[in-house]
Amino acid sequence: MNNVIDPTANVGDPSDTADATPVKIRVVLADDHPIVRDGLRKLLMLEDDIVVVGEASDGREVLQVVQDTQPDVVILDLRMPNLDGLSALQALQQFTKKARVIILTASEDKNEFVQAMKLGCSGIVLKQTAPELIIKSIRKVHAGEIWLDSHTTAAVMRQFAAPGDIGGPGGKTRERSPLSTREREIVGLVAQGYKNKEMAEKMFISEQTVKNHLHNIFDKLGVSDRLELALYAIHKGLHLVDR
Repeated sequence: MNNVIDPTANVGDPSDTADATPVKIRVVLADDHPIVRDGLRKLLMLEDDIVVVGEASDGREVLQVVQDTQPDVVILDLRMPNLDGLSALQALQQFTKKARVIILTASEDKNEFVQAMKLGCSGIVLKQTAPELIIKSIRKVHAGEIWLDSHTTAAVMRQFAAPGDIGGPGGKTRERSPLSTREREIVGLVAQGYKNKEMAEKMFISEQTVKNHLHNIFDKLGVSDRLELALYAIHKGLHLVDR
């Protein structure tokens, strides 16, 4: 099986004119079922801004394919031979900072969702998801955002907090005091994948000021890390700010 599909495909040439074809989102598909990979490839081939540059049928193979093709996004199944999806995800985080990983799974194990998020995946998509949402998830994750649909968001948030902690029907919010406009902006940027330095540049403030704001936000919301903060933002719709 040829796992690498023209790794130079659609890479822009600086000498090209303004009318040249735009650089596409480079995607690797990792699933042990050929029919799943074939279906995804055919689906993505219909999109003008996405190109499949490689495929893998097991966890160890995906590491090599990602190294060879340097994709923007990896669609990664949780259940694969030789190296399971979570182990492959952990390994990917160690040697590539570019590729963002979307877990594509038929599992509804909430603990796996949480573990995948903690290991650094940028999105979770269930295999029963509508095709157009899979495409949308690729674009959103490539843009630096976190992708969780309503089902997985609820599942992950329930695992991160006791009932009612992050708010919901009949539940009290964890917010101990109202966030300022600036703090809400920072929460939204965290959910979109911005790092401290990038936020500082975007907001025309120092990186230390960003850290101070984050310290206050963590204290006000009772969250312990950026993932919990991002999940809070998704729940409250703050990740939609400044799009």
